[in-house]
Amino acid sequence: MSSAGQSTVPFTIPSVSGEVSDAVVKVLDSGWITTGPQTAAFEQEFADYLGAAHVVAVASCTTALELCLRGLELPPGSAVLTPSLTFCGAINAILHAGHRPVLVDIDEDTLVPSPETVAAAAARVKPAAMIVQNQGGYPVDVAALAEAAGLDRTRVVEDAAHGPGAARGGKPVGAESFAACFSFYATKNMPIGEGGAIATSDEGLQEKVRAMRLHGMSKDSWKRYLPGGSWRYDVKQVGLKANMTDVQASIGRAQLAALPEWQRRRAEIVAAYDAAFRDLPGLTLPQRNLGGIQHAWHLYQVRVPDRDAISAELEAAGVSTSVHFIPANQMTSYRDILGADECARVPVTDRVGEELLSLPLYPGLTPDGQDRVIAALTEALRTRS
Repeated sequence: MSSAGQSTVPFTIPSVSGEVSDAVVKVLDSGWITTGPQTAAFEQEFADYLGAAHVVAVASCTTALELCLRGLELPPGSAVLTPSLTFCGAINAILHAGHRPVLVDIDEDTLVPSPETVAAAAARVKPAAMIVQNQGGYPVDVAALAEAAGLDRTRVVEDAAHGPGAARGGKPVGAESFAACFSFYATKNMPIGEGGAIATSDEGLQEKVRAMRLHGMSKDSWKRYLPGGSWRYDVKQVGLKANMTDVQASIGRAQLAALPEWQRRRAEIVAAYDAAFRDLPGLTLPQRNLGGIQHAWHLYQVRVPDRDAISAELEAAGVSTSVHFIPANQMTSYRDILGADECARVPVTDRVGEELLSLPLYPGLTPDGQDRVIAALTEALRTRS
């Protein structure tokens, strides 16, 4: 309980469609619960939602990133550009694929790399590939960043973990991507609990990652055990155990149907935050929807002075917050791997990273809960003005 005797406003609560329970029961009763017809149906429906040519469902966004990097068949130890303001899983995917992360600084207005920061990083090395991230749901300009890196689009992997619902120029994130990787983790806009997907316009890449998600086997168990199927299979390229199950896929199909309404609700909450915070001193609001950009609003990230103390004050007032993200260059393991010189290459990330604070933003956030968030942050900042 907070000091006022009220229950805490959680940072997030997963949204669950009313159709999920029935969908899961049907799968459990079907006699087939691993990768099979539900997974295939979910892949097609998510591809239709995005307007993508192909979707391959996998175990997580992290494994999606690794599978795509493996699918590029780069020489071992290749330099892969990545923002440092990212989740550790994205850095791990580069390392697990056998490559070397090269850190890229951000633009402080958008919280994503700019063509200038990408070009500066590319000038230090000759990158073989790049991971770009839609931070908080802000859709990056993939073409501009690829050009700045001197890379063909077929060497760019999009971390779209925050991307469902985002669009640029009227095209959803993932619609025309060579490789866009999505997350269905419990906190995401379309939560399954765990799970991910790869959207690609490339037939060859989808064939590779489809095989590699199941050890590199030429046929999954559904194809082997169908009437008339054969137990015989081949392994042409070493893969991972990274498939999605039909239980997960059935949840995903129900959640996908509810996603548009959830996105509408997120936009309502963001509009209320914007109106309340617009003139609040000491506060920098999140990236704006400008120039044909449709933000997915996975996160409402503000920048505040004295961030850690303000976060503690909000917690005492019964409002939970989070930070996205602790920059990778500040993590012990990555500092050991990359070295101090590389980790010093992202000064804007280091400065902005100390100011970022993510406020509660989820479809189930009540008007009363949002009022409490607004009141708590307003009070914390006014005592500092």
